[in-house]
Amino acid sequence: MTQPVLAIDIGGTKTMTALVSDAEVLEEMTVPTQRSDGPDTWLANAHAAAERWHGKYDAIGLAVTGFIRNGLWSAMNPETLGIPENYPLVDKTSALFGVRALAMNDAQAAAWGEYRYGAGSGGDLVFLTVSTGVGGGIVVNGRPLGGLAGHFGLMQSFGDSSSYLEDQVSGRWMQAEAARQGFGAMPAPDIFNAARNDETWAKAIVARSARGIAMLCRAIQLILDPAEIVIGGGVGLAEGYIELVRDLSIQVPSTIRSNIVPAKLAAQAGVIGIADLASRLLLPDGQDSR
Repeated sequence: MTQPVLAIDIGGTKTMTALVSDAEVLEEMTVPTQRSDGPDTWLANAHAAAERWHGKYDAIGLAVTGFIRNGLWSAMNPETLGIPENYPLVDKTSALFGVRALAMNDAQAAAWGEYRYGAGSGGDLVFLTVSTGVGGGIVVNGRPLGGLAGHFGLMQSFGDSSSYLEDQVSGRWMQAEAARQGFGAMPAPDIFNAARNDETWAKAIVARSARGIAMLCRAIQLILDPAEIVIGGGVGLAEGYIELVRDLSIQVPSTIRSNIVPAKLAAQAGVIGIADLASRLLLPDGQDSR
């Protein structure tokens, strides 16, 4: 067993702090992400949660929603989580915890986790998370791509620059659409329950989301031709969702059909992926494979 790494996953609705070794989450703690608190408080809350593991780790991996470049954190879509532009995430974390830190977008980290320990087959992989928003990550030739790579939720349709893809298919969109139709601001799990109970309006919302993701998978296959497209996230892994996406995908010629598979690491993909990268890049006995 390799030396444990402290992994922190800051998402739009919750923050997971975990002690991770190899692909095993030894212990974890999850708290809500209070949007109004800001990144200093989110980190302070993670630090408080990690006090029980003091002295057990020498590196930290941060998997966060938004955009990371050179250790600086910015929002890609402030509707998911409002982050000050170029917030010095890595420096702030290292100063607070007293150890070296590495940061990456959460879906990019999850892509690496699935590639190394989850649904990956060893070939190129694209990971999609369909949750509060829509994110993604890409692994090509055994290397996880950082920066802007995989921010599929921010794609826009030709001729329509008024909204992002995630504003038309995500869990946040599903909730807003239910409210717009007069059913209240119903969270995505309740909409899926209504769809399973044969509520026509709910089935239409789920189907529209799945259609958008199926079209995205087709575009990804044409651009990158990965061995598999792995789908995760609360919406992506909801009962029946991937089957809908597959059913829509098989309507295209087999030569451009995607191999769509469910994520195996579920909510732990991000912390497992970023912990593995931090171990490889920051610890003395790590093996940088990128």
